[in-house]
Amino acid sequence: MTVSAAENRLVDLREVTKPMRRVAFFAAFDELQTGEALLIVNDHDPMGLFHYLQIAIPGDFTWEYVERGPNEWRVRIGRISS
Repeated sequence: MTVSAAENRLVDLREVTKPMRRVAFFAAFDELQTGEALLIVNDHDPMGLFHYLQIAIPGDFTWEYVERGPNEWRVRIGRISS
């Protein structure tokens, strides 16, 4: 399945307090329709989020690094089904 990125779906997690980052991510992810994606920006590698998604919604997301540090990470995350 091809997942398209919506340019206006940018979630800059650096602007969110650490305890609220996962909440902010899922608020944006839940708005995605099948085949859509968002781009997250973070100040560290969000592998913890990747592992959480593998448990919470296995097989229902795509994960593509756009930029890998050292100061900024950008990851395109798509929804496979809704």
